[in-house]
Amino acid sequence: MRLYYYHTRPIQEAYNEWLDHKHPGHILYGLTHFDKYGIECVFHNYKKEKSRIGFMCRNFIKIIFCKEKFDMIYATSFRGLEIIIFLRALGLYKKPLAIWHHTAITTSPNKLKNSISRFFYKGFDQIFFFSTKLIELSLDTGKVSKDKVHLIHWGADLNFYDRLLNEVSENKNIFISTGKENRDFPTLVEGFRDNKTSTLDLFVPKTNGNINYEKIFQNLSIPENIHLKVVGGIIPYEMAKEVANASYVAICCSNPPYSYTVGLTTLVEALALGKPVLCSDNPFWEMDIAGEGAGITIPYQDIDGWKKAIQFITENKKTADEMGKKGRALAERTYNLENYTKEIVDVLKAI
Repeated sequence: MRLYYYHTRPIQEAYNEWLDHKHPGHILYGLTHFDKYGIECVFHNYKKEKSRIGFMCRNFIKIIFCKEKFDMIYATSFRGLEIIIFLRALGLYKKPLAIWHHTAITTSPNKLKNSISRFFYKGFDQIFFFSTKLIELSLDTGKVSKDKVHLIHWGADLNFYDRLLNEVSENKNIFISTGKENRDFPTLVEGFRDNKTSTLDLFVPKTNGNINYEKIFQNLSIPENIHLKVVGGIIPYEMAKEVANASYVAICCSNPPYSYTVGLTTLVEALALGKPVLCSDNPFWEMDIAGEGAGITIPYQDIDGWKKAIQFITENKKTADEMGKKGRALAERTYNLENYTKEIVDVLKAI
C-alpha cells in the first residue's frame, strides 16, 4: 500500500529529526511506524500560503499532478484539501481519502452553509477522531455515518521520551507550562500568586492563532515564583527536555466556544514522562485523568481550584509520585504511538 501523506507542515525535515531522536514521532500521526506494516508514503510538498484559497489551489495542483503513484490520501487535517474533498464528493476524484478531524463536526444556523457542509463530508471516506465525545457530536449532525468514523487512542512516542529521561535530572518542586493553544494564562498566574513554596516555569509564545499572549502578559503582574519565558516558537524537542526536567505539568486552558481536545499534546507528553498533571477539566479528552489517578482536574477559570491543587500536590509527594506512575502506565497500556498506529493501519487496510 502506498499513501499520499498530507500534513500542514514540512514533513521530510520533521521525519529526519525523528530519525535523529530530535522530534517526537506521535506528532507525525503514524508516519514513523507505517513501514512496519508494509505501507509506503509519498510526502506532500508543503508550502505556506498567505491566502487560504491560494493554499487550497496549490495543494490541489500538487496532488493532481503528482508523478508518483499512490493508492489513497492520508491527511492529518482537511485544511488545504477542500477542492479534492469536494471533487471526491462529486465522484470526480477516484482515490479514497482518510482524514483526521480535530474538532467535532458542527451544524450551522445558515441553511445554505449547512447544506454545503453536509455535501462536503460526503467526500471523506474515513475520518479519525481523538475522542468518543467528538464522534458522538459529529454523528448527531447527520453529516457522517458510523461506518466512516473511528476513535484513535492518540498518544506519545514512548521511545523518544524514554531516551530523553536518561539525559536529564528532575528539578524538585518545579511546575511547568509549555502549551500554546487557547491557554488561560491569567487564571494560571493567579493560581500561583500566593504560593511561596512552588515555582512555575511558564513558556509562552508571542502569539498563537488570533491570540496575542504578549499583550495579555503586559497587563498581568507576574509574581516572583513564576519564571516567564516568552519564546518566538515552541520547538517540541527543546520543550520536551524542559518538561522532563520539571516535577509537575500544568495545563490551564480556556473554555473554547467549539468542541475539541485542547491541551491533548501537552497531556500525552506528561503521561509519557511520568509527570503528575494539573489540568483544566476538558470533557473532550478520551482519557479520564482524575479517574485514572494520573493527576488533578480543575474547572475552567477556577483560580481557587488551582490554588488548592497546587498546594495538595506539593504537600503530598508520595501521592504525586503515584500519579506520575499511573499516568505512565496509562500511556503504556493505551495512549502511545505503537498502539494508535496499529488502529490507523487497520482502517487504512480495510479501505
